[in-house]
Amino acid sequence: MVNATAKYVRISPRKARQVVDLIRGKSVQEAKAVLMLTPRGAAPVVGKVLASAVANAENNNDMMADDLVVVRAFVDEGPTLKRFKPRAMGRATRIRKRTSHITISVDERKES
Repeated sequence: MVNATAKYVRISPRKARQVVDLIRGKSVQEAKAVLMLTPRGAAPVVGKVLASAVANAENNNDMMADDLVVVRAFVDEGPTLKRFKPRAMGRATRIRKRTSHITISVDERKES
């Protein structure tokens, strides 16, 4: 199993999980097609992580890209950036800018 991780991505983990759930368990070609047609802001970032996992498998482990399957894909919550926004009557409210750690694992298809 070969991993690729993108850390501190400025996307909310909840929104990234919606995209990652679409590709879990699919072949790499099918996952790339799904990501290209997904109208979500997290789709290009998840696509880059998937491409990185495939490149790691090809270059470091001598696996064929055509035989790869997305075995594990998950999103962890990263540190939250706290910002403040001015509001009425001299007050300020906290704005939470969330970050994500996106991890995708690929492995060769099991012949059954």
